[in-house]
Amino acid sequence: MADDSRAFSDEEALNFHKQPQPGKLAVTPTKPMSTQRDLSLAYSPGVAVPVKAIAQDRDLAYDYTSKGNMVAVVSNGTAILGLGNLGAMASKPVMEGKSVLFKRFADVDSIDLEIEAEEIDEFVQCVEKFGHSFGGINLEDIKGPECFIIEQRLREALDIPVFHDDQHGTAIISAAGILNACELTGREIKDLKVVVNGAGAAGIAVLELLQGMGLRSENALLCDSKGVIFQGREEGMNQWKAAHATDTDARSLEDALKDADCFIGLSVAGAVTKEMVRDMADNPIIFAMANPDPEIRPEEVAEVRNDAIMATGRSDYPNQVNNVLGFPYIFRGALDVRARTINEDMKIAAARALAELAKQDVPDEVAAAYHGKRPSFGRDYIIPTPFDPRLISFVPPYVAQAAMDTGVARKPIENMDAYRRALARRLDPSAALLQRVQSAVRSENKTIVFSEGEEPSVIRAAFAFQKDGLGKAILIGREDQVKKNMRLVGVDADCGLEIWNARLSDRNPEFTDFLYDRLKRDGFLRRDVQRLVNNDRNVFSACMLALGAADGMVTGVTRNYDVALNDVRLVLDPAPGETVIGLSVALLKGRTLLIADTNIIELPTPGEMADIAIEAAAAARRLGLPPRVAFLSYSSFGNPASERSWKIREAAGILDERGVDFEYEGDMSADIALDPNHRQTYPFSRLSEPANVLVMPAIHSASISTKLLATAGGAQVLGPLLIGLEKPVQICRLGATVSDIVMMATMAAYDISAREGALDGEDPEEAALAGAR
Repeated sequence: MADDSRAFSDEEALNFHKQPQPGKLAVTPTKPMSTQRDLSLAYSPGVAVPVKAIAQDRDLAYDYTSKGNMVAVVSNGTAILGLGNLGAMASKPVMEGKSVLFKRFADVDSIDLEIEAEEIDEFVQCVEKFGHSFGGINLEDIKGPECFIIEQRLREALDIPVFHDDQHGTAIISAAGILNACELTGREIKDLKVVVNGAGAAGIAVLELLQGMGLRSENALLCDSKGVIFQGREEGMNQWKAAHATDTDARSLEDALKDADCFIGLSVAGAVTKEMVRDMADNPIIFAMANPDPEIRPEEVAEVRNDAIMATGRSDYPNQVNNVLGFPYIFRGALDVRARTINEDMKIAAARALAELAKQDVPDEVAAAYHGKRPSFGRDYIIPTPFDPRLISFVPPYVAQAAMDTGVARKPIENMDAYRRALARRLDPSAALLQRVQSAVRSENKTIVFSEGEEPSVIRAAFAFQKDGLGKAILIGREDQVKKNMRLVGVDADCGLEIWNARLSDRNPEFTDFLYDRLKRDGFLRRDVQRLVNNDRNVFSACMLALGAADGMVTGVTRNYDVALNDVRLVLDPAPGETVIGLSVALLKGRTLLIADTNIIELPTPGEMADIAIEAAAAARRLGLPPRVAFLSYSSFGNPASERSWKIREAAGILDERGVDFEYEGDMSADIALDPNHRQTYPFSRLSEPANVLVMPAIHSASISTKLLATAGGAQVLGPLLIGLEKPVQICRLGATVSDIVMMATMAAYDISAREGALDGEDPEEAALAGAR
């Protein structure tokens, strides 16, 4: 049945699941399958070696197969969403969707299995038979009370995590929100008077988790469609309801809610009235989570109370209780320590992690999910949004630590800080590079000038840069305007950020003398120079670098690249013997490519292309990459011949004469340069492996290729980084996000044009955490 409140039609939903190919999942191999040797290793005879090893030690399946990162999503379709028992096959679209969410949010591989078995013994026996093939089992859409028995029996039978998300996922997210609601209203969970309406799997799981966190049993009332579950009640009872029967005179939900602090609804739309809400205690906490419509809508609550904290299961209201905040990260932490189960301590740890994350300053990705509004911890933001990119590195460590503390971890994590950084890299290919650069700059404490210091995004970036220990930040701008915008974005004016006003600085005369002496024979009068120093913050910032008041600068948020670069080059020259170029870093899964020159030299000569290659190769070394340079062309080794291809070949010849110490080759087409087997066709090629530094014949080809990689190829592109100036300057793109600005400031602090060798060698975190991945 169509839902008129949806933003799509039934036909659109069906087409989404059908086109361009049916379903939402596919299997992709993780090993190459391009040669006969690959096939021999992957299957017969090579596969016999791990087979024998696992036969001797079953736990080696974690090392030689995908078991350690594979979860089975299992259902019999007896309680699909709010649609009821529609059968196992009808549940497949939901189970596929769950598998997609595992991969999207926590890089957990998953496969859905729909079992045609409604009888408990048959279902349990089936899962027992295949369960050991997986690192964990996620049970889904199984009706109660069978779901309680099934989960308990499988937890006893299997030594891997078994987790019924309909129960525990909702419980964990709800508990996180209630923790924060208690903090905002000055309460403690042990003193909270709670009413849970809905005595199914989720309602009972929420109640039990809160009790595990300190809620007193006598302070909790559980209700179902027949009213309060009290001691002595016989109608509609079972053993799970009976365990929470209370000695109370309350018989109806209306009775139960009088003076209650907290309502938790997992029942039906309209179950709660405005009169019931009016009778609740001061600052009531109301979690109305019936879907698609809550027990009572927030606007109805607002008509009778202005002090309520509300959460629902819907994305169009604040504080959405969304299970995707829980299950991907709980399994991620459990899998990474090879946990034997998911116990209560691990669930509580996940809830506390989510509660803590909601209190932290949110990144731009969260603001984007809120249509540009930046939420902050408070009554309308007590639960993180599912699109917070920090979830992957924040929640699993809490879960993994709890598993270790309670003795259910097979493989404890020795360095939790390194583990957090490794988690961040799972979904963000730029994280590994940035983490290594950040490690280098933290010990240097460079001073970075943020030229556009009045911009809110720049203020937040400078604050984050300094707070994270990446260096000292100086904001350029009018002090009153900077502090006004600090208040606007929630940055304390006394946070330690230094502010320089270009017009009022004591160093203006010194900067003017310096710049006038530099430009006086280029048509500039002294008053022209004075005006530049006073009014152009890029010029002023570059003067700070030139005269030692700072180590590096970042700009570009409010001006296009060429304008910002021209401003800076009025003050700064290329470093001795170096060429100024733009270098873009394209990060793909399993491959990093450096592309040059992306924005300085429009049509380089052969000599300039050779200079670009040398500059880019040096940058590659500083980023920890052994450079293999390819001069790209539409031709390969002179075929087809053209004037432009001969210029590219001449550039390679110039490197021959200079005797450089890195691999290079050209002219080459892009597909050949990146082909690991290209030497089979071209045995004379000087590249031992695929190229990782691509020198383009012109800016337009560089720009086109990087944008294609980013948009169609799925690469994350950093930069372009500005290489070759005498002082480190980085220019952001117009409208850059806070994370972009911090990244560019970090690169400036690292001084990519001068700090040789800082990232050479093996990344110790990668080696230490290879097993966890």
